[in-house]
Amino acid sequence: MQKLASFIYFKVMGWKMVGEFPSHLNKFVIAVVPHTSYVDFFLGLLIRKVWDEQINFVGKKSLFTFPFGYIFRRLGGEPIDRSKNNDMVSATVKVFQKREKFRLTIAPEGTRKKVDKWKTGFYYIAKGAQVPIVLVAFDFGKKQVKISEPLFTTADKEADFAVYQEFFKGVEGKVSR
Repeated sequence: MQKLASFIYFKVMGWKMVGEFPSHLNKFVIAVVPHTSYVDFFLGLLIRKVWDEQINFVGKKSLFTFPFGYIFRRLGGEPIDRSKNNDMVSATVKVFQKREKFRLTIAPEGTRKKVDKWKTGFYYIAKGAQVPIVLVAFDFGKKQVKISEPLFTTADKEADFAVYQEFFKGVEGKVSR
């Protein structure tokens, strides 16, 4: 499957890869920006096969029941209890603590619509789980996926977000905003 995925990604689609997937790390948060189209999900599945790596996501617990639960788990999903006594950040940090390998993908925009400000959950999950953040850009303008080095959060959230924003500067999503 990796060879087929690579053929489709590099030869058929004509895309490039800029940067290296940190396969030596078992735990980190992958922040993917921009998220402008449902196509991003399928591109992500293809890239995961190109890398031949385990990559995960979280979803509300009800999504993991019959009939789709099996499929979501096979795709790397982890159910999260989002009841009022269990916030998303804390629940996800617990998943990092119990799993030996967990590479969480999140779209900080939280939606496919244009947003002025990202949601900060990915940042607080990484901080709480004491894992780095890897930035991944799906740049449809340059036909490339760009991957950052692993970045640990610091005590200066504003400075951290300035670094993240700079990484994504000039990146074009599938849908122009």
